[in-house]
Amino acid sequence: MFKGVLIEKDEQGYRSALQQIEESVLPDGDVTIKVAYSTLNYKDALAITGKGPVARHFPMVPGIDLVGTVEETTSNKFKVGDQVLLNGYGVGEVHCGGLAEKARLNSDWLIPLPNAFSARQAMSIGTAGYTAMLCVIALEKHGISPDSGEILVTGANGGVGSFAISILTKLGYQVVASTGRMDQAEYLTKLGASEVIDRALLTEPGRPLTKERWAAAIDTAGSHTLANVCASLKYGGVVAACGLAQGMDLPTTVMPFILRGVTLAGIDSVMRPTADRVEAWDRLANILDASVFGDIAKEITLEETIDTAEQLIQGKVRGRVVVNITN
Repeated sequence: MFKGVLIEKDEQGYRSALQQIEESVLPDGDVTIKVAYSTLNYKDALAITGKGPVARHFPMVPGIDLVGTVEETTSNKFKVGDQVLLNGYGVGEVHCGGLAEKARLNSDWLIPLPNAFSARQAMSIGTAGYTAMLCVIALEKHGISPDSGEILVTGANGGVGSFAISILTKLGYQVVASTGRMDQAEYLTKLGASEVIDRALLTEPGRPLTKERWAAAIDTAGSHTLANVCASLKYGGVVAACGLAQGMDLPTTVMPFILRGVTLAGIDSVMRPTADRVEAWDRLANILDASVFGDIAKEITLEETIDTAEQLIQGKVRGRVVVNITN
């Protein structure tokens, strides 16, 4: 048996608990991993609290990220003792994930832990930082450069937003951060934001087109926020959309797209091909320095995970949450 967070759903209802888990709960896979660190993302918090239909098989170990050491394998891709990294692939949703001492996974979902990062640093980045990097790469591929103008980042206090600001700043972009927590403006400025604006400017229904301001944007909110971002992009602007914190709807018109040539680039991190994952992590290794991890991430234990999930849903958590599985 091993310790972990387990979500169950039956005639007694939906519940999450930290407990000893039978190894028979683990699904099939060709690599068994001793987990060192995981993370607590918004998606994990939705699963743990039951506030969103994230977990789709039960019992389920949540946790869409993990870093650990290969204990057993029948795959020729890895050997016992290798340190490996996982982000996404439905883990923590349809396949038991990283918030436990042990995981059994498909080797095709794993990449080697980059030499530039410790296990803890990799989880400080996690899906949030990896997604932020995918967003930045998408902007670059659509011709956005530091000379293009201001880049807006919504949901700036969250994990994706925090890393997006840091990455863009390191690359020489001028970043404007949008947040619902203006008391955290100093934190966002320290990450590199040149200006911090209240998200209330973007969250209400707006006009199909407004004054051009942003060269590009990274949006984690969706709904009216994304619609207003599209409406205020400059001609030829690009928005990389990767979240739905405000909602999954998009109440906009075609006007930004056919009158200003705006591009809406959807960013999926869950099923991303291995080559894209490796590219993103290689870029992160070249861009980020150690100073960013202390600013963005805090560490908790498995025992603190369920309570912290409630706080995350309530918007009381800043940046990234790293879960030390071995502590």
